Amino acid sequence: MKEQQQQPSQKSNEGSEPAPVVPEGDKAAAVVETIQQLGQTAVPVPGESNVYCLTIIGQVEGHLVLPPQNKTTKYEHLIPQLVAAEQNPRIEGLLIILNTVGGDVEAGLAIAEMISSLTKPTVTVVIGGGHSIGVPIAVASNYSFIAESATMTIHPIRMTGMVIGVPQTFEYIEKMQERVVRFVTAHSKIPENMFKELMFKTGELNRDIGTAVGGSDAVKFGLIDEIGGIGQGLTKLNALIESRRMTSAGGLTQ
Repeated sequence: MKEQQQQPSQKSNEGSEPAPVVPEGDKAAAVVETIQQLGQTAVPVPGESNVYCLTIIGQVEGHLVLPPQNKTTKYEHLIPQLVAAEQNPRIEGLLIILNTVGGDVEAGLAIAEMISSLTKPTVTVVIGGGHSIGVPIAVASNYSFIAESATMTIHPIRMTGMVIGVPQTFEYIEKMQERVVRFVTAHSKIPENMFKELMFKTGELNRDIGTAVGGSDAVKFGLIDEIGGIGQGLTKLNALIESRRMTSAGGLTQ
């Protein structure tokens, strides 16, 4: 009888397999690899925090690979992260940290369009600088902050490499520039004439046409919403998340 009673317990033990244990060394190696590939310790996965922090630093790398000595943010890395954050039900908001010198125009506009099309609340914080094509990215969120010591350089589009000296080339540049102007003015409070005046101003920059706008001036011109840093950004993002929760709850009760 004792043997018959022990048989069911043995079967139940055989059917249950212990969960695989991941060695600590493998975890550390995975974190290091993520930092090397994406410049971050984690991608949007279920976790304790409901806020995902996305960093855009250095130069925005687009269709051409930049030299290895350049600090870059690859747009093909950012787009999957934005899609993953949008799909993850645990992520309720995104905090985007900007310190960029600009970069590829189409890649920057693609990132800006992705941020503006997210259904979840987004807040950008410009620290250090948000220059050139970093301006559309900075204004693409629901609310934007800029550090008082940060700057944003507004200038016309420039081309590198071989340029064909035909009227079509200049028309293409003008159309590309209008895309940037339309996006910035549509997602911020700065008037179009004011933005173009800053863009075409001469004598402000050392070797270029344009304007370097400081933190307080960026707010005064209506380009950025408010002076602030990480703390203010998270406070605003949490408020937007709470407002979205209340709106969703109200829709469900109706």
